[in-house]
Amino acid sequence: MRVVFAGTPAFALPALQWLIDRGMPPVAVMTQPDRPAGRGRRLTASPVKQLAESSGITVWQPESLKSAAAATQLANWQPDLLVTAAYGLLLPQVVLDVPTVGCWNLHASLLPRWRGASPIQQAILAGDEQTGVSLMRMTAGLDAGPVYHQQAIAINSRETAGQLHDRLARLAADLLAWGLDRLERGCLSEPVAQDPSGVTHAPLIRREDARLDWGKDAMKLDRQVRAFNPWPVAFAEVAGETVRILESLPVELTGPPGERLTVPGRIVIGCGQGALEVLRLQAPGKKPVSARDWLNARFDWR
Repeated sequence: MRVVFAGTPAFALPALQWLIDRGMPPVAVMTQPDRPAGRGRRLTASPVKQLAESSGITVWQPESLKSAAAATQLANWQPDLLVTAAYGLLLPQVVLDVPTVGCWNLHASLLPRWRGASPIQQAILAGDEQTGVSLMRMTAGLDAGPVYHQQAIAINSRETAGQLHDRLARLAADLLAWGLDRLERGCLSEPVAQDPSGVTHAPLIRREDARLDWGKDAMKLDRQVRAFNPWPVAFAEVAGETVRILESLPVELTGPPGERLTVPGRIVIGCGQGALEVLRLQAPGKKPVSARDWLNARFDWR
C-alpha cells in the first residue's frame, strides 16, 4: 500500500506516527508551508513536517493544489491512498482522482455535525455531550463526503479544547488503523452518505471570538473559556483591566454583569445569569497564575 499523508498541526501526529510505527511510512507527506510563529515571528515548520523529516520522509509544501502541476506531482508518487488529517487546504477533484483507492479524511467530529475548521471548539461551545472522529471518503465539498466509520466519546464537563483535542487525535489514529485493516482484508464496506438535515458548520476561529461578554449566561461563558484554551484564550475586562482567563467555574451567585462580587479570597464576576468564578488568569505580558496567587500580589483586588 503506497500512502501519501497530508496534515499540518499536532492533531495529525498520532495518525502519522502510527503509519511509521507499523512499518508503513508514507511515500510522501504533504503539509502547509512554514509560517511565522512565536514572538520573533520566525518561519516555523509544522508539527507534521518536523515528524516527517525526522523520520526521513519526503515533504511537499504546496501553497495551493488548484493547478494541474499539483496533481502531476502527487501522481509521481503513484499513491494507492491519500490520507488527510487537519491538512488545511481543500483538495480539488483533479487531486482527489489521483490515488487508485481514493482519498480518506480523519475529521474531529461526528459528521455531519461540525463540518469545517473548528469542530472541537464548536462542540464545547454548543454544550455537546459527546463528539468523536469520522473516517470519511473525501469529495470536493468541505467535509461532505460519505462516512466509513465513526467513533464517539463523551465530552467531560470540565474538559478544555486542548485536552479534548489530544484524546481525539489518538482516536483518529485508531480509526485509521481500523480502516486500513479492513481495506487490506477486503472487507471495508461502502461509506454511508451524510444526512444533510444534520449539517452544522464550524468556521475558522478568530481571536475576537474569545472575548467574553459578561451580559451572557455564566454557563455559556465557562464554555467559551474551555473552548478557547489553549488558543486563542478567553479574555475580558475585569476591575478596569483586560485579562486572559484560562480556567473558570460557573457558580450560583448573582450580581451586576461585569462587576466583581464580594467573595473573600475568590475572583467572582457577575453575569447576565449566575456568576463566573475565575480560577486561573493572566495579565498582559505576564505568566498565568491562580486566582489565589493573583490576589496575594494585588492588594487592590482584595
